[in-house]
Amino acid sequence: MNRTERLHALTESLRRAGRQGRTAESLAEEFEVSARTAKRDLAALMSGGLPLWARTGPGGGFVLDERTTLPPVNFSAAQAVALCAAVAASDGAPFADSARAATRKVIDALDPRTRERVRSLTGRVWVDVGAGAPRRIVSALERGLADQVTVNLRYSDAAGTVTRREVEPMIFALTDGRWFLVGWCRLRQDVRWFRLDRVSGATPTRRACPDRPVSAIGTPPRSARTVAV
Repeated sequence: MNRTERLHALTESLRRAGRQGRTAESLAEEFEVSARTAKRDLAALMSGGLPLWARTGPGGGFVLDERTTLPPVNFSAAQAVALCAAVAASDGAPFADSARAATRKVIDALDPRTRERVRSLTGRVWVDVGAGAPRRIVSALERGLADQVTVNLRYSDAAGTVTRREVEPMIFALTDGRWFLVGWCRLRQDVRWFRLDRVSGATPTRRACPDRPVSAIGTPPRSARTVAV
């Protein structure tokens, strides 16, 4: 688990703990890091604006402001399992770690009886998505798209030739079972499709991308659609 994923998971652990909170030591044990690292992560979350406060005294710990938690969610067990299945099937996809964190929030907000039913049913749905791009690669590309900054790529083409590119991320696309980053390649001065499993290095820069319209990519096939619901 990289630090970004750990910060997401740590936040959700605090959210589940509610008013009881968690100590840095218990969080360190849960995430298999040192207490010093756990405290450093908590400090980073607080400096990032997470409404977290420390409770002193015996039994003290770190507590997340309850106003940041979801109210009870009126999902049926089947709806919650469908959400879990969709997220599990998209493992390796862009923003998959955020999707898992969001799903945990929903499950935690269910009533106890429905939550237990969901846990039972999710053991009866299996997925095998195979190997995808390394999480560190996908996370870097996510940041580039979300922040609209260029990303430096180390990319291998179909012949195995490795090049370094500075790319302006435009969209993520799934086609024929493979994920691509589609963007403006400053080396080729044109739109290019980069297979995520061929990206061996990715680093977001601080250079802002021009506001290129998605239509510059071309006309999508009739079967293509966005993930908007």
